[in-house]
Amino acid sequence: MSAGPADAAGAASSGVPPGKGGTGPGGRRAVAVWSIGVSVYFVAVIFRTSLGVAGLDAGERFAIGASALSAFSIVQLLVYAGMQIPVGLLVDRFGTKRVLILGAVLFTTGQLGFALAPSYGTALAARVLLGCGDAMTFISVLRLGSRWFPARRAPLMAQLAGFAGMAGNLVSTLLIARLLDGFGWAAAFGGSSLAGVVVLVLLLFLRDQPPRPAAPDRGEVPAPPADGPATARTPDGSATAPQPGVRGQLAAAWREPGTRLGLWAHFTGQFPAMVFLLLWGLPFLVRAQGLNPATAGNLLTLIVVSNMAIGLVYGQVIARCHAARLPLVLGTVAATATLWALTLAWPGERAPLALLVALCAVLGACGPASLIGFDFARPANPPERQGTASGIVNMGGFVSSMATLLAVGLLLDLTDGSFRVAFSAVFVFQALGVVQVLRLHRRAAHRERESHAASRVTTVHVPAA
Repeated sequence: MSAGPADAAGAASSGVPPGKGGTGPGGRRAVAVWSIGVSVYFVAVIFRTSLGVAGLDAGERFAIGASALSAFSIVQLLVYAGMQIPVGLLVDRFGTKRVLILGAVLFTTGQLGFALAPSYGTALAARVLLGCGDAMTFISVLRLGSRWFPARRAPLMAQLAGFAGMAGNLVSTLLIARLLDGFGWAAAFGGSSLAGVVVLVLLLFLRDQPPRPAAPDRGEVPAPPADGPATARTPDGSATAPQPGVRGQLAAAWREPGTRLGLWAHFTGQFPAMVFLLLWGLPFLVRAQGLNPATAGNLLTLIVVSNMAIGLVYGQVIARCHAARLPLVLGTVAATATLWALTLAWPGERAPLALLVALCAVLGACGPASLIGFDFARPANPPERQGTASGIVNMGGFVSSMATLLAVGLLLDLTDGSFRVAFSAVFVFQALGVVQVLRLHRRAAHRERESHAASRVTTVHVPAA
């Protein structure tokens, strides 16, 4: 199917070459189907971040220290990051619906297992299951959006998916904390697992991509089944060439500078807020800054609300001006580093509340900035490689989050709980990421210009995947 004039113009205006990133129909049905996928991601984020408000309870329940407590999140993120590329390949091969169903079964089982775990080892195994299921959600939602909406809307759809994820974080911050206080550990985590059952039912109504009309008898190539993998076919429907192998698919995505740039943008942008929300924010605010748990919870909520608001702004800006991608990423990193430095270097034991509020408001921009990584990778890869490329990009932020969680936990144990020293690890990983982003940006920009030039003089065909 060739890209229509309207979609080609829209893709050009957003910086996405026609034929790279999908040209779905949009409309109410697209919104309904996409919302089912987003609801799965929403629940996965609730489960993923539920430990962030239960860190102190988990330490007491399993009688563990800072390093062992951080292992919960580290193992979960290790599994998540390690599965991103395999999940991307699975999504490209088998479609969104099957992968999301498997993911929902795994993260629901993991959340229920965490609720009932009698020991630290059992609880750790439950977080592994949860991480496996969680890993299958976001890439699937991105692919769903690229199949059901025009390419020019891709940046906004990615930010809206992030918005839904942060809404899940908000539910976790507000609801799980109250359930823990009112009903205890087993009821809070076991009761929340019912949300996984609900989304499993909703997934029965999911369609992987829009139905396509049957091709008339004019020698046109019919589209593949809506929920299956893409295969090149002749006019009579017989296969002419198989998809590239796993290595070929992965190598082709990695060769694109835009994919690698997206990975490092995600690496650099995501982890400061992730580390704060996932585990160490509440202990830092309560133990190091002397805030009561209610005030600390409000500051965590501020991060989530800020993320949701800034994500909508970033999505609109990038949809209108793709040149804003790099300034937004680097500007967010610079603002985050500045507020962290002021907070940690503030004279005395505690920073003023106004500074902590400013820090949390700026941390809210980290998630939207990390999602810009997908906007570097999307125009660099054709539709049949979008899942694989997204998996590579998504791995970046979770690798940096995992490394920082581990570093903070170890430094806390080595320094008898000095958050000032432990959180200095943030600057090391930010510096590494900025160097790589600057190194790859010129190469990726040159490659995008070549793609735009080619799209002006050729008819672009979009393979159905």
